[in-house]
Amino acid sequence: MTRFENKVVLVTGGTRGIGRSCAERFAREGAHVVLCGRDGGTAARVAEEIGRGAAGFACDVTDAASVGALVASVEAEHGAIDVLVNNAGIEKSGLLVRMKDSDWEAVLRTNLTGTFHFCRAAARCMLRKRSGRIVNISSVLGLRGEGGQTHYCASKAAVIGFSKAYAKEVASRNITVNVVAPGYTVTDMTASIPDAARADLLKAIPLGRGAQAGEIASAVAFLASDEASYITGAVLCVDGGFAM
Repeated sequence: MTRFENKVVLVTGGTRGIGRSCAERFAREGAHVVLCGRDGGTAARVAEEIGRGAAGFACDVTDAASVGALVASVEAEHGAIDVLVNNAGIEKSGLLVRMKDSDWEAVLRTNLTGTFHFCRAAARCMLRKRSGRIVNISSVLGLRGEGGQTHYCASKAAVIGFSKAYAKEVASRNITVNVVAPGYTVTDMTASIPDAARADLLKAIPLGRGAQAGEIASAVAFLASDEASYITGAVLCVDGGFAM
């Protein structure tokens, strides 16, 4: 498929896991892919491995100036951003009563404020050209919660509320804003889950397995495509039935 031929797609947190799979998927479908990560060297290496003209840059999603500079650079090089995928995120565990302020703030600033920074920066171009696709990555835990992850769940639930509100703001300019909420996905981030906890988790998933990152990327690509042109403000759970 070449659904994104000559489209410019920006993927945050694109150096590994779901983000990298998204970048690879868009590149295979003809897009000019720009990915970013905290480490510029890693981002550049991943982009080179993806090939097809992909480019990788360093960006601190929690810093508005860093985000603004990256978006301005992409627009100067390519003229516009057609698709924005906000995937950058971090996860920490800890009971609320023992939670450090710094942990709370780090998770919220990365997962929620980072999404805000990129949506605001990319909006100017999308509003001018009266078209755009934004897909924000939340989590099924933003819908059902999980003990020991109040900061993560709060950030991902907030991404959903943010996206629904923003979808209403920009709909008249033919810009759609949707959410993909993955469940347990087999990535390096989840590799550290103890075997016993993983077994319990899999028992709670009706399909009986975790998702592959490519399956999440397929959902993202669909919502970013013209096939989803009449879908906005939606939350697509890709969780094997976990949230039912």
